Amino acid sequence: MTISPEFSTLAAWLAAPLVAYLLLLTPWLGRRSYERLVRHRDGDPRALLRMFRSWIAESWGLMAVALVLAAMSPGVGLADLGLVAPPGGGSHVTGMVVGATIGLAVVTVVLRRRAKSGRDIPGQAAFSAMLPRTTAERWAAAAMAVTAGVCEEVLYRGFLIALGVGVFGLDVKVAAGAALVVFVAGHWYQGWKGMIMVALLGCALTGMYLSQGSLLIPIIAHVLIDLRGLLLVPAPTRAGRADTGAIEPVRG
Repeated sequence: MTISPEFSTLAAWLAAPLVAYLLLLTPWLGRRSYERLVRHRDGDPRALLRMFRSWIAESWGLMAVALVLAAMSPGVGLADLGLVAPPGGGSHVTGMVVGATIGLAVVTVVLRRRAKSGRDIPGQAAFSAMLPRTTAERWAAAAMAVTAGVCEEVLYRGFLIALGVGVFGLDVKVAAGAALVVFVAGHWYQGWKGMIMVALLGCALTGMYLSQGSLLIPIIAHVLIDLRGLLLVPAPTRAGRADTGAIEPVRG
């Protein structure tokens, strides 16, 4: 993958507080928000809905800021941000989506059986308080999954990699590594074990992007993975009984 974005001086300066927010404030605010959810999850039926709505609004707002900064720079094109169709045409995209969907379906079946047998799902404890219990929460979780898939890929893959190349003169792969660090830091609320899983996911998504120069497949894969994590795999049952929905506090 080769990109050559040229950010305007004003856009480069204005990007600094955005990067600082993503690297420093997003992890702290996310952890604080999640810990508040854990404390109030069982006593406040709207706690999860409020958190999801706040995170959704923040994500779309941050992505909008990034796109405005890119638009302020005539030397930054859509291809520099990965906002183009992947090579190979529609049949190639369809094949990859079908393959990813089948693979995800197999993983989901395996994990559902694991959950029903009472065994823990790898990485699920890191965000267990976010698992929906009601119809309204399931819809909010679906919206959160779509939001994360779109906004995080545009921000952390498309925009930050372009910024690293265009402003700091980094090699694309080095810029991708730096962007991955910021991406993983944003999931501090999941604790170190959760962040390891996020890092592995981020590496895979980054590899997809660098190999194709397009964010379309990473976005679709990200959405599907988050939908699986939040909606398609239940919490494990205990002692042969169905899960009651009670969530134990998760400590980072």
